Amino acid sequence: MAPDEAYYWVWSHTLAPGYLDHPPMVALWIRAGTAIAGDGNLGVRMLGPFAAALGSVLLVRAGDDLLPGRHAGLWAAGLMNATLLFAVGATTMTPDTPLLLFWTMTLWALARLQATGRGAWWLVAGAAAGLALDSKYTAVLLAPSILLWLLLVPQMRPWLWRWQPYVAAVLAIALFSPVLWWNAEHGWISFAKQGGRADDWHPARALQFIGELIGGQVGLATPLVAVVCGAGMVLALRQAWRGTAGWTLLACLTSVPSLVFLQHALGDRVQANWPAILYPAAAIAAAGLAGRWRRLLVPAMALGFGLTAIVWVQAIAAPIALPMMMDPTLLRLGGWQSLADSIDEVGLAQGARFIAVDNYGIAALLARLLPKGRVVLGIDPRWALFSLPDADPVIDGRPGILIRSARRDDHPDPADWSEITPLAPLTRARGGMTAEQFRLYRVIGRPGPATVVILPRPEG
Repeated sequence: MAPDEAYYWVWSHTLAPGYLDHPPMVALWIRAGTAIAGDGNLGVRMLGPFAAALGSVLLVRAGDDLLPGRHAGLWAAGLMNATLLFAVGATTMTPDTPLLLFWTMTLWALARLQATGRGAWWLVAGAAAGLALDSKYTAVLLAPSILLWLLLVPQMRPWLWRWQPYVAAVLAIALFSPVLWWNAEHGWISFAKQGGRADDWHPARALQFIGELIGGQVGLATPLVAVVCGAGMVLALRQAWRGTAGWTLLACLTSVPSLVFLQHALGDRVQANWPAILYPAAAIAAAGLAGRWRRLLVPAMALGFGLTAIVWVQAIAAPIALPMMMDPTLLRLGGWQSLADSIDEVGLAQGARFIAVDNYGIAALLARLLPKGRVVLGIDPRWALFSLPDADPVIDGRPGILIRSARRDDHPDPADWSEITPLAPLTRARGGMTAEQFRLYRVIGRPGPATVVILPRPEG
């Protein structure tokens, strides 16, 4: 399990209408999965494969409605499942997991609307869009994409004068309203965090950021799938110029987010997973290619599934010792259990009553990996937003171990501890390849200005 997944697992133990980083849907999904299968990795990730399966079915239906007679749906689902983003992401639990399902569900409902002309599909689309907003804030890009579609396609413009689209919008906002309420109660802190990224501006590095954006998609989509999806997006734009409703919807759902991410890349880094919302519509557009482009679909899927299999084998068994720059599974997944075992040994030798970590993801992961009975503390201002027990009564005057990543070039704040004694560092590694180094300190706790909470531990 990766640190981010463990962090979202902590969310599931402190359910709320919102969180600093994202809306609450991922926490609800993990809570549902762990209620069925327990606090292990199976429970945390349980709904992921079901979401992938349902999303694939919806994508098949959407492709057949938007591009009838081309078997576009099956091709699109094949391409989507051949991407690392989908094939690997389906078995992890992050906000992108529910986001992709509900974004695809919105696309499916709009495709049904276009194919049938029945206004009830607006309400389905509104509900799906609201649930997408409850998953991740990037779902807000659905609104301008759909509005642009209505404006550009003559046969869709009459909907602007009917009640169904507006009721759909109200429904989406109503489903999103708990997140709005939570943000209002907390000084709009989540919106400020996400919106604050728009203020980042490093134009001198724009070419680097754009290159990283493109490279990230080539990696997540796999190279040939990225090529055919890019070609499909171009084709969708060309067909949209002719006013075709299905193609125009695909063009709007890919071009509007693409422009937003490109604009962001002019001033700052775009995380590789952010453009995930492009993939469903781009896969359908790729399935509509003809001629020599269409002949690339089978090789693209074959390469994608092959690369996915290699990543899975490397993540599970690591048969090849690769440096971290060449092995993303080492960066995210490698060596955590052995690190936790080493930390526990140090804690026992030092008579530690607690293990404290000042990185929220690593703290959450160690809370899952350390032996039962260990007290794991999180140190970070964000923990003040959670309903977690205050650690001050537990640590006051007691010895513990403080874990800090060696990437940090500062030192522990003496105001937070009565005593701080450096210990020998530890390394997180797999197969002899180093992923990360950590500094350890023996500390004596005391109440201080820092936010320190007791993290939940797995049950059973």
